[in-house]
Amino acid sequence: MISGKLLKNIVMCSMVLLIITTAFIGIGCVDQTETVSQENTVSQENTEQESIIIKGSDTILPLSQAESEEFMIANPEKSITVIGGGSGVGIAALIDGEVEIAMASRMIKDSERENAEANGVNPVEYVIAWDGIAVVVNPENTVTELSFDQLKGIYDGSISNWADVGGEDLPITVITRDSSSGTYGYFQEEVLLDEEYRQDALVQPATGAIVQEVSQNKGAIGYIGYAYLDDSVTALALDGGEGFVEATPENIMSGDYPLARPLQYYTNGEASGLAKEYLDYVMSPTGQDIVSDVGYFPVN
Repeated sequence: MISGKLLKNIVMCSMVLLIITTAFIGIGCVDQTETVSQENTVSQENTEQESIIIKGSDTILPLSQAESEEFMIANPEKSITVIGGGSGVGIAALIDGEVEIAMASRMIKDSERENAEANGVNPVEYVIAWDGIAVVVNPENTVTELSFDQLKGIYDGSISNWADVGGEDLPITVITRDSSSGTYGYFQEEVLLDEEYRQDALVQPATGAIVQEVSQNKGAIGYIGYAYLDDSVTALALDGGEGFVEATPENIMSGDYPLARPLQYYTNGEASGLAKEYLDYVMSPTGQDIVSDVGYFPVN
């Protein structure tokens, strides 16, 4: 029979062992939790390192979408998000540190570069393709060609009827992109000679909307990136001072077409990491084949 004193000692020893065991279990749990937390942090850092955002020109948007999709198929562990909105929007996002790559269908403006430098950002340019701006009308329009002087007159407001440029007696509906668009700026510089667009021009937020409007309005005229050209609209031959030239791939690549332009990416400093990997892919033979497939023209 166990004495009371012995029983008391046994109970005390059991309590001590229980406390010690619980303490070790707690330590094990803390260590395991810290380990899992550290692993999650490392995983999160790796995810951030393998993701980039590209934003800007709606003209370049379909090209960047095609390039990024093929790149991610070849590199499934890496993620690229592509967003439109216009060249100005993309450059502003780069200046604000929101994206790794800005898409621009025009050269960066001096004012934008000054803002970038004030914000500690150094925009570096990469020409990734060439494009031609097609001036388009409704297929029922009898006008097939315009000189730059006539085109300027239509867009500055001094010409408002198709009869004034050899067409039917029909009011001209002028369609333009919004001011954040690189195509808007390029067209203003090359055709309007930096003068203002006519006040009654219909502003569209995206190139696809211009195509749709022109295809449904016999009196409409608009301008679009060549890659957006389809059978629902007709591209006009243009005379920039050296005779009328049609908007064809051959004429754009040769430089004969008067509204040919480079398309570019901008990065903050020389591209590095995933941004460089992606740019290298775009400039590779595979990437430049995609440029052709989408409807633009390789840099080489």
